[in-house]
Amino acid sequence: MGVSRPLPPQAAVLAVDAGNSKTDVALIAADGRVLGTGRAGGFQPPRVGVEAAVDVLGQAVTEAVGAAGPEGAAAGAPYAVHVSACLANADLPVEELGLAQAIGARGWGTSTEVRNDTFAILRAGLGEAAGGPRGVAVVCGAGINCVGMLPDGRTARFPAIGQLSGDWGGGGGLAAEAMWWAARAEDGRGGPTELAAALPGHFGLGSMYALIEAVHLGAIEPVRMHEVVPVLFAVAAAGDPAAAALVERQAEEVVALASVALERLGLLTEEAPVLLGGSVLAARHPLLNGRVEALLAERAPYARVSVVTAPPVLGAGLLGLDALGAGPEAYEKLRAHFG
Repeated sequence: MGVSRPLPPQAAVLAVDAGNSKTDVALIAADGRVLGTGRAGGFQPPRVGVEAAVDVLGQAVTEAVGAAGPEGAAAGAPYAVHVSACLANADLPVEELGLAQAIGARGWGTSTEVRNDTFAILRAGLGEAAGGPRGVAVVCGAGINCVGMLPDGRTARFPAIGQLSGDWGGGGGLAAEAMWWAARAEDGRGGPTELAAALPGHFGLGSMYALIEAVHLGAIEPVRMHEVVPVLFAVAAAGDPAAAALVERQAEEVVALASVALERLGLLTEEAPVLLGGSVLAARHPLLNGRVEALLAERAPYARVSVVTAPPVLGAGLLGLDALGAGPEAYEKLRAHFG
């Protein structure tokens, strides 16, 4: 292995946020300027293997370095002092460690830290308080997860790998539950619900049987099942008991995660931010978000609830600046870039 030449000051952080469907990368200067950004496909090591998944990250990294122009080119390889990567499918600490080793071997930075992508949402929503990040985030997108951080480095987290680890809900879970209730309503095994007409109607079909057949035979691609969730919320808002019960349970799950994380970090009895992120919560459905706030007011009365809509790559960049001990102006410039 050759000896790396000294890095120029402009290449401070290579921030990576990689979800199941897309990867965002930002090359960030020491003063917080964003020198270049890149985008690539989803990060799915369980499906394609670790090296192939990291290759996808590499596509976004190459685009970001190229977009940086002379400043990015000047950095050479490694491209930055520190790689801050927040990744989907890095659900356990042992997975974070393995992915950090795989990414570090690419030589993109002189140091590499990998965290679960939920940490990016948390950090994006937290300000630069004295001492460091402090708070809890619940992300409800395709799945559901929760993490918390304290300035002393302690964290609260969950495995968040689905039913195996006790999870319920998220967009995928809600869609499956809505289909289950609608199918049973149509064939008589369950009670009535407007979902039995609304779900097939959304796809231009006349019955749940037709919808089930279309999904099973591939006429409707599985990826389109995320379209079920807005229909579920619309039916719930119209007063359908079965749909409303699913929304209520989702709210209870969000609050259970947040409350346990707050308790683990000793934050239940003091004011602390609880950040809501992911496509389901960021949509701000009044029935869901309002219920989350009401339940949290009962279980964690000092929690300050807000919705995070900033791009997660911002959070990865902020974590990188944290690791390098950046000054206040760097945080201000980075946040300003992402609006």
